[in-house]
Amino acid sequence: MTVQILMIEDDDRLALMVGDYLRQSGYGFAHCSDGAKGLAHLQKHAVDLIILDLMLPDIDGLQVCQKVRALPNPQSQTAILMLTAKGDPMDRIVGLELGADDYLPKPFEPRELLARIKAILRRKSSASSDSHTKLVFGSLEIDRDSRVVTVNGRSCDLTSYQFDLLVAIAERAGRVLTRDQIMEAVRGRELEAFDRSIDVHMGRIRMAIEDDHKAPERILTVRGVGYVFAKQQK
Repeated sequence: MTVQILMIEDDDRLALMVGDYLRQSGYGFAHCSDGAKGLAHLQKHAVDLIILDLMLPDIDGLQVCQKVRALPNPQSQTAILMLTAKGDPMDRIVGLELGADDYLPKPFEPRELLARIKAILRRKSSASSDSHTKLVFGSLEIDRDSRVVTVNGRSCDLTSYQFDLLVAIAERAGRVLTRDQIMEAVRGRELEAFDRSIDVHMGRIRMAIEDDHKAPERILTVRGVGYVFAKQQK
């Protein structure tokens, strides 16, 4: 089945260029010029991934991202690649906090866009073909088959990327991992200089799975190095 990509972007010339490139690469492609049209399209058509521009003429990309995550399943789990202004880390951080799976600064090369899309789709595909066994750490259960995380039976709200990130560190429980190692395991690429998105994601995961995210016991920070997922948990 052809992967369907929706681009929500008010720059028609850019959307035309991206659409031609992705169609030539074997993807289905649809374009909406503003957020309202994009949300309406998403509720009527099956979409695997959204390329979402931050700056839109009606509601901005952050609001669109928030509205997508508030939709009923399976639409709420649609992967989101956010296009941001180059050199503005705050936009990236807020976007990731609201549930974007990845970001790409403008201007970008079509090949890099395609690589990011493939990486997101590869994570989803590999997760669905993983072992059906659960990862269990005390009251925390990570079901790789259903992509559900629970603590004491309570479901935890994570984005697709955050789920993959949690699985990556849980599979390496007890090992101190640098940010580069974590990003490489999940994204398949090295961390960009001064990129703090990994910390944003870790903060969101902690809020979902820790009893007290300000005093975490499951995901521990190793100052100056990275993170370690605790083997022994309550």
